[in-house]
Amino acid sequence: MKSSFKDIIDAEVPVLVDFYADWCGPCKTLAPILEQVKETMGDAVKIVKINVDKNQRLASAYQVRGVPTMLLFKKGKQLWRQSGVLQKQAIISAIQQHG
Repeated sequence: MKSSFKDIIDAEVPVLVDFYADWCGPCKTLAPILEQVKETMGDAVKIVKINVDKNQRLASAYQVRGVPTMLLFKKGKQLWRQSGVLQKQAIISAIQQHG
């Protein structure tokens, strides 16, 4: 999993990683917002969802303590991080500003 995750975040386009859990209420709120972000931004961003319960080592490696936590990567570098639910425009602004 780790090497393929590295391949994913090494992309030229910004990659927004959503660390979530199935039991997390705010994560369920964030999911449709991320779908709207993807619809709006299209190929300008890649959105990846990582289940922290199934990928504990990866969540630990990025010090994810609470869910949802979003991390933005480009060419393997972490550019932005935010925990909690943000509205669509706030997420798009963060991607445009940092990506």
